[in-house]
Amino acid sequence: MAGPRRLWLVRHGETTWNVAGRYQGRKDSMLSGRGVAQAHALAERLAHDPPAAIVASPLLRTRATADAVAQRLDLRVEADERLIEISHGEWEGYTRAEVEERWPETLALWKRAPHEVRFPGGETLGDVWARWADFVADPPAAASPLLVVTHDVIVRLAILAAQGKGPEGYHEISVENAALNELVLDDGRVRVLRVNDAAHLDGLRADVASQAS
Repeated sequence: MAGPRRLWLVRHGETTWNVAGRYQGRKDSMLSGRGVAQAHALAERLAHDPPAAIVASPLLRTRATADAVAQRLDLRVEADERLIEISHGEWEGYTRAEVEERWPETLALWKRAPHEVRFPGGETLGDVWARWADFVADPPAAASPLLVVTHDVIVRLAILAAQGKGPEGYHEISVENAALNELVLDDGRVRVLRVNDAAHLDGLRADVASQAS
């Protein structure tokens, strides 16, 4: 029987749309200058304690972050569609202020009861929760530690699930760009070892409170 497996979850580096406060979802945006620096800082940290394999969401911002680590560690990145960000549907590309103007009732519900919201033309937290549950049940690589480069919503829900909570706790969690979060899979159970470890981001931490989430 396989022993405990470690998953290192990382949200991509800061993007230009993060800086602008725009909802990204499935649309691609580039890493900002700080986001590129965050990815390289992450790579340098992991050079001292490397993962055995890397898997990432297929979107550009996650691939750019994962590729910086892979090049430093001489590893390859495997893409996995289950790690893609939630679809914000019609919100994608709009700032929070613009969303509040166009969809005030949905935004108010999102702040109050996020698990009850389906983004117009997009997904629910439950949809993402199911994708993450499928990933945990059947990760693409048996390697450990496995570096998982993904998105804000995925990391939040993964932590909540490991804590025995549901998606209604979404706003209880804050996930920083390029910080390390560690889960352990052991005999069908998942537990949290660390959340938002940003020791490698001295002077590079993004202002996540100003981002659209």
